[in-house]
Amino acid sequence: MIKSPRGTRDLLPPDTALWNFVEATVRDVFRAYNFHEIRTPIFESTELFARGVGEETDIVSKEMFTWEDRGRAESDKGQSLTLRPENTAGVVRAYIEHKLWDRGLNKLFYIGPQFRRERPQKGRFRQFYQIGAEVIGPATAGSQSPARDAELLELLAALLDRVGVTNWTLELNSVGDLADRAKFNDALRQALAPVVANMCSDCQRRAVTNPLRVFDCKVPADQPMIETLPTITEFLSDQSRAHYEEVKNILNAVQVPFIENPRLVRGLDYYQKTAFEFTHGALGAQNAILGGGRYDGLSEALGGPPAPGIGFAIGEDRLVLSLAVSAESVIRKPDVYIAPLGIGMNRDAARIARELRRHPLVVELGDESFRLKKSFETADKIGARYILIVGENEVAADAFALKHLASGEQVTVPRADLVQHISQPK
Repeated sequence: MIKSPRGTRDLLPPDTALWNFVEATVRDVFRAYNFHEIRTPIFESTELFARGVGEETDIVSKEMFTWEDRGRAESDKGQSLTLRPENTAGVVRAYIEHKLWDRGLNKLFYIGPQFRRERPQKGRFRQFYQIGAEVIGPATAGSQSPARDAELLELLAALLDRVGVTNWTLELNSVGDLADRAKFNDALRQALAPVVANMCSDCQRRAVTNPLRVFDCKVPADQPMIETLPTITEFLSDQSRAHYEEVKNILNAVQVPFIENPRLVRGLDYYQKTAFEFTHGALGAQNAILGGGRYDGLSEALGGPPAPGIGFAIGEDRLVLSLAVSAESVIRKPDVYIAPLGIGMNRDAARIARELRRHPLVVELGDESFRLKKSFETADKIGARYILIVGENEVAADAFALKHLASGEQVTVPRADLVQHISQPK
């Protein structure tokens, strides 16, 4: 038997109802904040991620699904392509390619699958789904303002509340600008020198290539050594510090609670200044639901114009695990099951079903070959509120037996009144 590849899985009903509920809710929230949807290709040039995400990040160095294009066109051959491991670089590439600043489009969101070759675990898959948003544009549009950072964080607080994630925690930090980071990396290398030999192999590699990534380490034995390292807050410039303070001031003004975590960093090279994560205890040790931050130099790194930006990505798989609501509570079950009774009744039952679905009601249609007992069993199994009997006598009278399955109450309803009767809450 052929099964789904390791690190992937099928999303099945009723769980898909929960995913649809989440996606519909976040679309409503994005609409309220004037974000517009963008859909980028599932695969991009490998160079996009090498330049945008960073060649020394774990994503680019170890986790990408990459192949060489063997297309028929000579110009395609030899091009390295990659299934997107994240979506920010693709959104910024589209922003540059289509000159979205000329259209006034600087608040964009996306929903879709991403791909990483990593070890599958609870809430983490090789094909996973992200909900994300980016605010990007010329400085004249206010995109580099700390007000944009705070607005995005307030949006996320509203989004999590709306979908039913309770007891979330917002962790906040500033990773400074490029000059701050350079000073901090020098200090980190000096602090790591006497202890790095005792740390894990990933930390030993990161200490050389990108010391800031050491803070991403989750190996328990390394944590006491990491706790002794300096923090980025000691190296912030006056400008970076002022930006960070204003973000916090606005969050306090709109009553979005947060805690400061001076050891919080983001795993991608393009982040500057504001960095954040929302966490939830239900997810265990790997408790981040979402993360993001500011990336003021990413557009230039990809060959575009200066375009300060800030964004986030929600792991939709992990978000669903954090919900206080269940799939059963959001799925809409059939309003009525139509039971054709007798040979030749399928056509009349289909006509009634079409009429009811126009209003709209959720209708499940049976078959004239079913005995009445089987129709009742089927209606009960799918959770229908009513069963509607369509037989020769009912069609002749143009009035139909309608039974409420929970109460057992049965009435005869004229065809013209069916919609009103079934639509009433009961």
